[in-house]
Amino acid sequence: MLLGARAQAFRRYWQELKRRLTGRRHTLHVFLELDDPYSYLLSLYVPDLARRYDVEVCLHLANALREGFRPRADLLAIYAEADCRRLAAELNVPFLDKGAAPPVELRRTLIDTLAAAGDDRDKSILEALSLYWRGDAASVARRLGDDATGAAGDAMLQHGQDLLVQLGHYDTATIYYAGEWYRGVERLHYLCERLDSLQLRTADAAPTTVPAMRQLEQVTLPVSPPGSAEKLPPLEFFFSFRSPYSYFAMQRVFALADAFGLDLQIRPVLPMVMRGMPVPAAKLRYIASDAFREARRLGIDFGKFADPVGSGVERCMAVFFYALGEKKARDFMLNAATAIWAEGVNVATDKGLRKITGRTGLFWPDVRNAVANDDWRELADENRASLTASGSWGVPTLRMGEFTVWGQDRIWLLVRHIEEQCDAGEGILI
Repeated sequence: MLLGARAQAFRRYWQELKRRLTGRRHTLHVFLELDDPYSYLLSLYVPDLARRYDVEVCLHLANALREGFRPRADLLAIYAEADCRRLAAELNVPFLDKGAAPPVELRRTLIDTLAAAGDDRDKSILEALSLYWRGDAASVARRLGDDATGAAGDAMLQHGQDLLVQLGHYDTATIYYAGEWYRGVERLHYLCERLDSLQLRTADAAPTTVPAMRQLEQVTLPVSPPGSAEKLPPLEFFFSFRSPYSYFAMQRVFALADAFGLDLQIRPVLPMVMRGMPVPAAKLRYIASDAFREARRLGIDFGKFADPVGSGVERCMAVFFYALGEKKARDFMLNAATAIWAEGVNVATDKGLRKITGRTGLFWPDVRNAVANDDWRELADENRASLTASGSWGVPTLRMGEFTVWGQDRIWLLVRHIEEQCDAGEGILI
């Protein structure tokens, strides 16, 4: 009721009605962070949005909320740089092409300089992000102003952060428009679709590069495993029964592994809240709303769910390892995830769990014995330690050798990596 398509349509109607009654312009609030590479990638498309649509674009330099919102900020900083380097290569945009690292030592003074930029602040912010994440320390140094003050820089960041919280979000590299949030370059197509539906495209709009992510994410799997894939390392799939994004990834990961004939190793972990990592309410709200629109895009049943956190997850973990021995782990995963996220089945009860295991073809007395056995905890802890060692902390995470990607919207990057490993110079894999 709160997040479905009908509720979304009503909220959008109400937002547009309020805008017309007050006479305000269509306004995009763009929240960027200087030392966040995802903000840099997003900033490259902001001018295109401003040219293409009849909207007012307001840039806000801010700091993302850390405590509780970034449980492993140390790992995120490392992963984000590697992830954005890959994305930049696919998007054909420069990234750290002038230096091996951003000029971190100049960050504070650069922010103070931006705070003193006056009417040119928006343009200066975009230019500063570009110089910073191209690793152009010399150009950054030339832009530093003598009249910059630390107080002004702090005030600018605080204002951006206060507005971010006031509007209901927690992270940078985000765009807010009329009640909805769009995070990163991978969600820009949703914003463009919404602006197009309001007929806001300008009459002289030039072709845009904004929706390019939709095309990049389209992959073609081989109809039979290429011989060169035989030497590839196993594909490890870290997932959680409480993660809707893990649910969205499952069938595509299975199809990917089968298409390339990979040794798929499925490694379930406990959800973050059961590993001592809090998930604040603002983050949960965004995940829920984002999951609904991703499910609609992917054509996956989603919405009538029963949160399995606690005993529900533990019971599913125990049964998974039993199903693994019965060679029915994939079927159990899909049946359990579908029941949890699309049918509202309470897996913490025998009635709910029996419905799932019955569909999977598992013998109920053996299921009950598996649930009573705590051996799975040691295996789950090994999976958690291995996940952390790979530089990740969240799910779904996919790892092949030294190559790791996090998120169901990064599966295409893994496919690109596999294609590169299988390329023998004989043309396209079909």
